[in-house]
Amino acid sequence: MKPLDLTEKIVNPILEAVSQWTKLQKILIPVVLFVLVGGGVTYFSYLPKYKEITKLTKEQLKLDKDLSRSKQKAAKIHGYRRKMALAERKFRQALQALPEKKEIPSLLTHISRSGQASGLQFLLFQPQAEVQKEFYAEIPVAIQVDGNYHNVAMFFDKVAALSRIVNIRDIKMTAQRYPLPLRTSCTAVTYRFVEAPPPKKGAKKKKK
Repeated sequence: MKPLDLTEKIVNPILEAVSQWTKLQKILIPVVLFVLVGGGVTYFSYLPKYKEITKLTKEQLKLDKDLSRSKQKAAKIHGYRRKMALAERKFRQALQALPEKKEIPSLLTHISRSGQASGLQFLLFQPQAEVQKEFYAEIPVAIQVDGNYHNVAMFFDKVAALSRIVNIRDIKMTAQRYPLPLRTSCTAVTYRFVEAPPPKKGAKKKKK
């Protein structure tokens, strides 16, 4: 088939039909075609990308929020680490102030000498049974002395100046008849660090 024949059979009838359209039809038909083509392009090309963009935008917002929360938590972690380091230093300092078991007799001797140096007369100086706590043990000593108020205050001050921790509690002062001195009863409490016992072999096997 020749090109001329194809033009006569297909193109010419179309041109004749178009020439018979009214002016309104000539305006509306291109507009309708444009809308159809544009709508098809929008539906098949733009809408899927728009949905994907919307999804990615939501994910980005969520990731930004997660990142912000993570930064806040990281800032708090640094603060907690500083507090932990400070607490560990204080704990080590406290441990250094706790006497070892072998130092207890020497410490009790220092307490007794502090009282004598303060001009007190000891009527009672009796170590009591240890009181076990979580990681330390209390070692109370019942004390009863005679002396004036100034001597007792000097004794307490000397005990507070010892390198090891010693607390004075349960203080009772009794005024006796003149010229007898003031009688003071108290409990001096020192502390000893208690190491946790090593786990037994049988307990390890059972745990496994």
